[in-house]
Amino acid sequence: MEEAVLYVVENNIATITMNRPKSLNSMNDGLIDGLHAALDKAVADAEVRAIVLTGNGKAFCAGGDLSYLNGLNGTAEKKSFIAKVGDVAKRITTIEKPVIAWVNGVTAGAGVNLMLACDLIYASGKARFGESFAKVGLIPDCGGLYFLPKAIGVHKAKELMFTGDLIDAATAKELGMLNHVCEDAELKAKVYEMAARLAASAPLAIGLTKKYLNNTALTLDEVLAIEETTQALLMGTDDCKEGIAAFYEKRAPQFTGK
Repeated sequence: MEEAVLYVVENNIATITMNRPKSLNSMNDGLIDGLHAALDKAVADAEVRAIVLTGNGKAFCAGGDLSYLNGLNGTAEKKSFIAKVGDVAKRITTIEKPVIAWVNGVTAGAGVNLMLACDLIYASGKARFGESFAKVGLIPDCGGLYFLPKAIGVHKAKELMFTGDLIDAATAKELGMLNHVCEDAELKAKVYEMAARLAASAPLAIGLTKKYLNNTALTLDEVLAIEETTQALLMGTDDCKEGIAAFYEKRAPQFTGK
């Protein structure tokens, strides 16, 4: 039986591929457990400096597998699965390694919200996006009620979530859901060009920047206090010393995460 999630590491980049192409990489227990297992590996491997998340086939992720969801018995079993789905999104935001979504095709429901949990989002110009929950009598999950209004504002988020309308990649980028839209022929190269840049960056600085940017509850005073303490500590690291030396020597820095 083919694995629901594939995991490969090359050049300090972990690629996590949702691998249920016949069902448009829709979420069932196997896919969600596979995502958790892949994230475990990426976190534990010190050689991994950046993560790429994508889908096999025509879709990034079409959201929940409705046939699987219909087979769940009782409220407790349903809650358990939805919690596991949400935990994947939360883990992506808390892992102190950058995660790039490589959106190769259609993305719907929880798939949109999984995408929005990522740090950078590259999409095919042919991709389509839909918060389709209301069309089947559900509310958004996988963190959608948090991620989408944060990305595009609450009023536009309400429109997309109330209607479930599909939008194209150009519209999604204009709204602020995507970083880059690329032609299919260049999408993979652009994703891995950025992943390589991030993998070569200072891991401590990238991880801490991600951590604090994702904490939107911080006040200005709290941010300034964090900057004061964290910056002073980072100034004493080998990576900071290497970065300064490389600047003066006009060469690329070799960061070690120390």
